[in-house]
Amino acid sequence: MGLYEIKGGVCAPIGFKAGGIHCGIRKNKAKKDFALIVSEVRAAAAGVYTTNLVKGAPVEVTKEHLADGYAQAIICNSGNANTCNSDGIEIANAMCMLVEKVSGISSDDVIVASTGVIGQKLEIKPMSDGINELYAALGDNSADANEAIMTTDTVQKSVAVQFIIDGAVCRIGAIAKGIGMVCPNMATNLIFITSDVAISPAMLQVALTNDVKSSFNMISVDGDQSTNDTCCILANGLAGNALIDSDNAAYKIFVKALHYCTVKLSKMIAKDGEGATKLIECNVKGAKTAKMAKTVAKTVIKSSLVKAAMFGADANWGRVLCAIGYSGERIDPLKIDVDFKSKKGNLPVCRQGYGVEFSEELAKKILSEDEVKINVNLNLGSCSASAWGCDLTYDYVKINGDYRT
Repeated sequence: MGLYEIKGGVCAPIGFKAGGIHCGIRKNKAKKDFALIVSEVRAAAAGVYTTNLVKGAPVEVTKEHLADGYAQAIICNSGNANTCNSDGIEIANAMCMLVEKVSGISSDDVIVASTGVIGQKLEIKPMSDGINELYAALGDNSADANEAIMTTDTVQKSVAVQFIIDGAVCRIGAIAKGIGMVCPNMATNLIFITSDVAISPAMLQVALTNDVKSSFNMISVDGDQSTNDTCCILANGLAGNALIDSDNAAYKIFVKALHYCTVKLSKMIAKDGEGATKLIECNVKGAKTAKMAKTVAKTVIKSSLVKAAMFGADANWGRVLCAIGYSGERIDPLKIDVDFKSKKGNLPVCRQGYGVEFSEELAKKILSEDEVKINVNLNLGSCSASAWGCDLTYDYVKINGDYRT
């Protein structure tokens, strides 16, 4: 379909501007903490959210605002999650009203998000004082918005692609944050996606809902699910393609482009896991069902013992089999093959459930790379899946031992 990466993040699609500033929510003045993304026109919108029963107030407000399938702006703060606060809904709505005040965009067409510490009051004053500066900062500034939504992230997470639908040049751009409290169900952390494709709200929601099942839902950093997970997409139609309102050829092109972006962001999130030194990718094939493949891959990625072994570059493949065995899927242990792979080579460590001789020296080299694949063949069927995670390091405990203070 001629898809290729371009620069620009959420500003790559036609008609989108973004900005980010420091307004005073975070104590560190060097860190931006207030972000805004705006479309020139009202856009089709869709979202998926945390299924944690404890939800941040912004999640509830955003769900309400997207009920009609449209939105035009996204406002977000970092440093405070606005979760478990008695006035949380009031503050989230007030943030949306700030956008209406400076832009004229209806507050009902604003997506709102917050990220940071849970259970601390979020004051509206810093944002009220800073909204004019933030609105003035709107431009081709996706990186500033990306910085402003980060918490313990060490690198920005951004992607944009260009492709053709019905002869029209189309684009999708996205930014993300999140490296801890990552083991989602229906979304992960904060993901903001923009597109200039013309697509109906109904088809946009179907595309996003289906996509996260094999992208963001397949990440685990620490097995904890956030209270504020939100993944939203705006599609303003300014690319000029014929409206996508059914599962046709144009829809399939859009879905492929969207999945390219979400998988790339998934890997970035996993690789930047709190304290992590490497990305771990578990690829499972030979499963009886797609569910079996996904469950096994995710279980391996979530295993603390596997993650610790990867940190130590220890080819302890028995931990991989152990995780597969408690996945809940009816696998046959005597049919499992396991390989470890990186840029340094491929290392078979298990065949038909039993260990094979291998060089510990080569194993150390392979597992010392910053991206390592655990390839599993269940030899039971034709289904496959991939999941992404990171190693478990001393720094993870250090970061989360004093996160609030």
